[in-house]
Amino acid sequence: MGKKKHQVAVIGAGPAGLYGARALAENDVEVTLFNRDIKPGGLAEYGIYPDKIAMKKGLRKQFQKVLETPNLRYFGNVAIGEDADITLNDLREFGFQALFVTTGAQGTKWLGLPGEDQTGVYHAKDVVYYYNHLPPFSQHEFRFGSHCIVVGAGNVMIDIARYLIREAKVDEVTALVRRGPAEIKFTKKELGYVAANLDLDALDAEIARCADNMIEVGQNPQAAKETILSALPKAASKVSETKFRFQFLASPQQMLGDNQQMLSSVEVEDNKLILNEAGVTKPRGSGKTRILEAETIIFAIGDKVDENFGLPINKWGEFVKNESPRHPHNDKSFEAYDPASKSIIEDVFFAGWARKASEGLVGYARRSGISGSKAILDYLSELEGGESTASALDKKLASLSKPIVTNEAALHLYQVEKEEAEKRGTEEFKFNKNEDMLAAIGL
Repeated sequence: MGKKKHQVAVIGAGPAGLYGARALAENDVEVTLFNRDIKPGGLAEYGIYPDKIAMKKGLRKQFQKVLETPNLRYFGNVAIGEDADITLNDLREFGFQALFVTTGAQGTKWLGLPGEDQTGVYHAKDVVYYYNHLPPFSQHEFRFGSHCIVVGAGNVMIDIARYLIREAKVDEVTALVRRGPAEIKFTKKELGYVAANLDLDALDAEIARCADNMIEVGQNPQAAKETILSALPKAASKVSETKFRFQFLASPQQMLGDNQQMLSSVEVEDNKLILNEAGVTKPRGSGKTRILEAETIIFAIGDKVDENFGLPINKWGEFVKNESPRHPHNDKSFEAYDPASKSIIEDVFFAGWARKASEGLVGYARRSGISGSKAILDYLSELEGGESTASALDKKLASLSKPIVTNEAALHLYQVEKEEAEKRGTEEFKFNKNEDMLAAIGL
């Protein structure tokens, strides 16, 4: 009889989970990879802007190789969590010795402002999932009006603006930024996709409006303007007449609508930059408010983890990590902690956005997944191998009375969508509905 292998459940099949699962399996661990979606990939499949076809194709090839890894079983269309198909305690009872949580940041971060329930008020993640064809978001109806506001100053804000400008072709998109022009987070490359639609006169006026305050805190208005304009020389060609504008030093206060709860305007408060005692620039509300016309507002302000997953969460919307890790890697903790009992949750580990929400892209997730797997291997080295979880798990999956997507079925889905794209003469094809995906692979 062979030596018993360690048993690990990996929860979440985005890049962190996929690369982490492969790293464990290649170290002779029996790995079971769970995914709430049918298709693997997470944000690498459903978060990258749609026209980045080459990048997506390259990642899909890598993900297919992960699904072919010995010692690795994949189960898609299976949700893990407190009120889900399978709980964390179920996994423990099946015999898993470690739970590797790589679920990403599935929750949405809101500011708790009046009027967030109006039609026309959305979170960026939902819109990104919509235009990337992730069921069931792909079936949602969104109201993209003539005047759209996107709250944020990062690349996600630019992605949303890009969709509104180049696909929805609305009349006007305004980026609402609580900080000043010198503190933008988006890259020149991403801005280039929408730079041709910049309203340059409005940008001049906005920089001038902020200039005195910027100079007070040691910022250079002209340099900030030149940074934005540096995207123009290599900007993508214009495909709409949408006006793209910035409103800096402004924070939303409430969303206002008509008697049918349809958004019509947004009240914003003007901010003022100050230097705190540590010499760090911070925006502070001035008390002065004004109204901006808008039928749509989309919040691109980051994400948080799922509050109903079954693990402690801190005030920043992140799972609580052990600050004195037993098995650190790259000086980082991948271990779970329970502040209520002041104790380590010894069999739970994190990676990717489940470890730190909204940090980094695919490359970061890959590194995080591999580093997290090393922390788990260190932990497992102190334990004997366990009994196979297959029998108990298979019994549970059979009781769910729903289609379960295995390694073979997921690989078949990749092939079906590839063939469908070739048949249609398009670079890419994705099914919009879970039912269509399941039907295409005989489930």
